[in-house]
Amino acid sequence: MSKLVTVSEMRQIEAEANASGWTYAQMMVRAGTGVAQLVHSLYGYEEDLQVVALIGSGNNGGDALVALEWLASAGWKIRAYLVRPRAESDPLIARVLERGGEMATAWEDVQFSRLDAWLKHATVLIDGVLGTGIRLPLQEEVARVLAHVKNFEHRPPCIAVDCPSGVDCDSGEAAPECIPAEVTACMAGVKIGLLKTPAFSLIGEIQVIDIGLPAGLSSWEQVQREVIDEEWVSDHLPARPVEGHKGTFGTATICGGCLNYSGAPLLAAEGAARSGVGLVQVAVPVTVHTMIAGSNWNVTWLPLPEEQGFIAAEAAAVLLKFLQRATALLIGPGLGLETSTQKFLQRLLEAREKDLEERPVGFLFNHETSSRKPTTTALPALVIDADGLKLLAQIENWQKLLPPHSVLTPHPGEMAILTGLSTSQIQANRIETVLKFAKEWNQVVVLKGAFTVIAAPDGRLGYIPIATNALAHGGTGDVLAGMITALRAQGMKSFEAACAGAWLHAQAGLIAAQEVGHPASVQATDVCKAIPDVLGWVWKEK
Repeated sequence: MSKLVTVSEMRQIEAEANASGWTYAQMMVRAGTGVAQLVHSLYGYEEDLQVVALIGSGNNGGDALVALEWLASAGWKIRAYLVRPRAESDPLIARVLERGGEMATAWEDVQFSRLDAWLKHATVLIDGVLGTGIRLPLQEEVARVLAHVKNFEHRPPCIAVDCPSGVDCDSGEAAPECIPAEVTACMAGVKIGLLKTPAFSLIGEIQVIDIGLPAGLSSWEQVQREVIDEEWVSDHLPARPVEGHKGTFGTATICGGCLNYSGAPLLAAEGAARSGVGLVQVAVPVTVHTMIAGSNWNVTWLPLPEEQGFIAAEAAAVLLKFLQRATALLIGPGLGLETSTQKFLQRLLEAREKDLEERPVGFLFNHETSSRKPTTTALPALVIDADGLKLLAQIENWQKLLPPHSVLTPHPGEMAILTGLSTSQIQANRIETVLKFAKEWNQVVVLKGAFTVIAAPDGRLGYIPIATNALAHGGTGDVLAGMITALRAQGMKSFEAACAGAWLHAQAGLIAAQEVGHPASVQATDVCKAIPDVLGWVWKEK
């Protein structure tokens, strides 16, 4: 698990570790050793092992010097290029020289002749000039060196220590002189600014380095933001026993569709069916059922009463009767915004278990624990997406009608409708916004877009470190909603299902772009086809 931390939080964590006996010097040794081992694991196969490290005056420079010392012991030729002065009696420099390392300084190498000669033959470059405490714009002497290396014709692959030099690790702003990294070695936690633009385009792959923080640090435990990755998703996906049957893996009901948007519930149903659920039931207006029922033979259908191609208010009673075996319900894809459909949604949310005739007692999912036990709402685990969110905003006190820990999946425009904020306000403060309203509404909120963020009412936050325009196509959001619903139907808790679904969906978008040939050509159906490939990586036998 990788935590997402601010600069001030990381300073507090390190200060608490130091006060508890794990000193800054010990942390630096662990950090530098971790960087060196990463470099060696990535490039140690080369025949001529040469490394150049750009060294600053702070801790990042110290980490890089420790890395050089370790690499020398592993057979590398090591060279330290001081961009900023360090203390005259710095023991880290002394140890590098004792290991046979070479050293040069930027203020003496005015024409960069020594640096150019080193870079030309280097296997790898370590960027240890600046850390998390920088202020933009950069000082002229530092900017000059970074710009020269960035534009060097034969620049070797770069490993950044904690962050590329010149990145603001809170805001994500970046100096134009920043050297793009192939890998950024983050110390203990991923700095929050690295997963914002433009910094994200400069960091390459993220690797988190263990700096030996003692267990039980309160400042570390208080950080509830997690970077969702393959390991996290694999650990949280439900078991799939070989003896399981379709009832074992739950039933997802997809409710949506209208004459204008007949394909949306199909895409959501396909996303759900590809994500492991045992049975998918699709509830659509009668006319839409006639149009699309032959398009997917793998689902069951529930035609609903309609008014001119839109779900009618009286359809709520019909749907409720057929939710007896559903373990999750998605409302919204292609639903339309007619008044009759808004009344349908309100009636559905106002229904309680006493309104049902034959629901098996104890079958409903408890919305906080996903354990099967009686509950007062007539609805199973609930996901609301797309037009369902817009209709929701028209219902007075809608927050009180939703079962606790339902999953809401707005894009920024839909979030604006729900909150009254502008999309620019939301986009400027995505993390703060989603945390605020998840708590206020007592729901899990998935704010979609580049770097999707997921918030739980208890303050937990999941961050999807993926941005791709392959998903910037109509219908891909319907696929995501179906995937999250399928995971809820299989018994995953709301927050975990939302995080896992969003990560799987983003990865499927990346795979689809590779398969199709270009992200501009990816369609929602291509994302559906890529879901099995992603699940093949992460769904372990349990």
